[in-house]
Amino acid sequence: MAETILEVRDLSKSFGGVHATANVTLDVLHGETHAVIGPNGAGKTTLISQLSGDLKPDGGSISFKGRDITSLPAYQRSLTGMARSFQITSLLMGMSVLDNVSLAVQAHDGHSFRFWTPARKDRKLRDKAMQSLQVVGLQDRAGELAGALSHGERRQLEIAVALATEPQFMLLDEPMAGMGAEESARMVEMLSGLKGEKSILLVEHDMDAVFALADRISVLVYGQVIATGLPEEIRTNEKVRDAYLGEGDE
Repeated sequence: MAETILEVRDLSKSFGGVHATANVTLDVLHGETHAVIGPNGAGKTTLISQLSGDLKPDGGSISFKGRDITSLPAYQRSLTGMARSFQITSLLMGMSVLDNVSLAVQAHDGHSFRFWTPARKDRKLRDKAMQSLQVVGLQDRAGELAGALSHGERRQLEIAVALATEPQFMLLDEPMAGMGAEESARMVEMLSGLKGEKSILLVEHDMDAVFALADRISVLVYGQVIATGLPEEIRTNEKVRDAYLGEGDE
């Protein structure tokens, strides 16, 4: 059986009287794609923000590769091998596709203090960036401005930026958000290529993508995990169907 890379125990976060996450417990295994689904307001983004270090939990614990990281800030979690993509793109639109990824490589390698102009001439840095672009299929757009990309291509670029930090574990917050059918299909194909190579926690509304990608699924409703299991177990779980998937889903 695969070892656990992420252990979440009784994670809780409240905003006033609203329990965004309430004693959330889940595990992600090495090489697993673990999806978290749930209706709007279920607490999915709050959960992923706590896992990434962008939001401090009120209670509970997060262990990554056997180390308690509950109190670590986001930048230190990145150094442990964790990367996050955001629900809303956070790219530098006025810079080239390659420059966006090169900045991530530069920061991860500990050279963010350098001026950007000489860094552009760093062949090793840019070769690493191109490798990430090749994984997501954007190598031919490397010289174009990020702002010139389509919405789907920008989401692909965000994945490339995350990959540039050489993560073992990726937190993906709705990577298919706002995509059409063709763009979603390309993203699913690209993420399928990472299965087994990276451990992934995927928050996503697109159920076709979830069932195509996930090894296991956890269902979050009102801040609580109501079920975790294999995709077919979740698809046929009556409690899940009532709370989220709907009686008419097949």
